[in-house]
Amino acid sequence: MNVFIFLLKRFGWMIVTVWIVFTVSFFLMRQIPGGPFNGERVLSEAVRARLEARYNLDAPISEQYFTHLYNTIQLDFGPSFKMQDFTVNEVLAQGFPVSAALGILGMVFAVTIGMTSGVISAVHRNSVYDYSFMLLATLGIAIPNFVLAAMLIVIFVFNLQLFPAAGWGDISQIILPAFCLGAPFAGYIARLTRTGMLEVLGNDYIRTAYAKGLSPGTVVLKHGLRGALLPVVSYLGPAIAGILTGSLVLERIFVIPGMGSHFIEAAIQRDYTLAMGALLTYTVLLFVMNTLVDLAYSIIDPRVRLE
Repeated sequence: MNVFIFLLKRFGWMIVTVWIVFTVSFFLMRQIPGGPFNGERVLSEAVRARLEARYNLDAPISEQYFTHLYNTIQLDFGPSFKMQDFTVNEVLAQGFPVSAALGILGMVFAVTIGMTSGVISAVHRNSVYDYSFMLLATLGIAIPNFVLAAMLIVIFVFNLQLFPAAGWGDISQIILPAFCLGAPFAGYIARLTRTGMLEVLGNDYIRTAYAKGLSPGTVVLKHGLRGALLPVVSYLGPAIAGILTGSLVLERIFVIPGMGSHFIEAAIQRDYTLAMGALLTYTVLLFVMNTLVDLAYSIIDPRVRLE
């Protein structure tokens, strides 16, 4: 029952949050100078008037707002202003699975590499392993992923010729962009895991486990790691939401037809409906992931109460 009430409250807050994001974004987008039909090609007044009438842009701003809000409630984001043969729903349906697949593999890399290196660094504190892994974690955070992508392309594409340079559809085309996407997240996860493990390994119950004759692997993985997961889980919520929506730069470099490129193009070209659809999708995804993180908190640490 507590879980049901918690989810019901979160759903209510999500509705309010999405409405606020929708309202603020709607009016801010229309304050930007220019419009969706302002480009290099100058349109005649008659053509511009027909286009604005077609997309309801000639209506009063209040009418546009309530019409768009009503359609959004029905999960209909409307037609794209720039991709005229597609609706926003179709564009998101094509781009989001690509970004999600790339993001899932990137997060697998990040969690696997980050937690492994963090645990090893904490167990072998102030050793060469600790300094080496923390140096790599710092580099992963500091080096922009597009710089890392360029380095890996030179090494693994042109020199070693192990992976294709770009494209989408084959597993060999996903590995490099997924690794580049997950690298900074792996760095943060490694540092958080190390910090959490160091705090946990100094507790009395860890010393008691050693005194009972349990093996170091059992103590670290079964008793220590669970207590060290809380800061990592807190970070994973927004991290997963961000990584699933893709990366504009990486999608451009590796020619990946994901959601990130659509969002930036929509913002630059003032494609109001597509930008709004992408933004609301990210907002809902972020809310869902934070809710799952809170549920995971209560599972990992029974002392945490859902409210």
